[in-house]
Amino acid sequence: MGQPESRDHRAPQESELPPGQRLQRGWPVTHYGPVPKFKPDRWEFRVFGATADGEKHCWNHEEFSALPFTTVVGDLHCVTKFSMLGAEWGGVSARTVVELAPPSPAVTHVMVWAEYGFSANLRLADFTAERTVFATHKDGEPLTAEHGFPLRLVVPQLYAWKGPKWVRGVEYMTADRRGFWEERGYHNLGDPWKEQRYSYQEEPGDGPEL
Repeated sequence: MGQPESRDHRAPQESELPPGQRLQRGWPVTHYGPVPKFKPDRWEFRVFGATADGEKHCWNHEEFSALPFTTVVGDLHCVTKFSMLGAEWGGVSARTVVELAPPSPAVTHVMVWAEYGFSANLRLADFTAERTVFATHKDGEPLTAEHGFPLRLVVPQLYAWKGPKWVRGVEYMTADRRGFWEERGYHNLGDPWKEQRYSYQEEPGDGPEL
């Protein structure tokens, strides 16, 4: 995977903030639980579940790092109401993963799995969106451990909890299933522009019953 170059980004504007959000100049560290210790010889990225060929697909850290590197510019909107605008994320596009390990035609959702059994569910359309990326870098610099090194998912169009830190794999699903925070009162879809923060705001069809 090639090394990214730093570049200047557009100046953030308050008008770009979703409802209820405030502009954040820095990048606060927010997560649940301890920061895992990275062990490259034991690290593995898996794609499993309803794959097109019925097989599990795996990459070790060296193999995953050799996949095509891409950069996207995308905002990060935290459900705690801060937004970081115009960041450049570098890593492996979710579309690349889908091309290498295609889902079955029946797949509608994915579960993204991370260290300690943490999970986040996504609609397949959100997972395969153009700017969804398994990030290894931000603004040309490698992620720190506190911010998700060696791998975090970034889904700019959704609240940031939908993009877990310390990702280890993706499960293809033929029906929706709630992830860690979605089981604990967060909205199943998580669209910041619709301010979909909590499960009590859900409408029929937004997700499985709690």
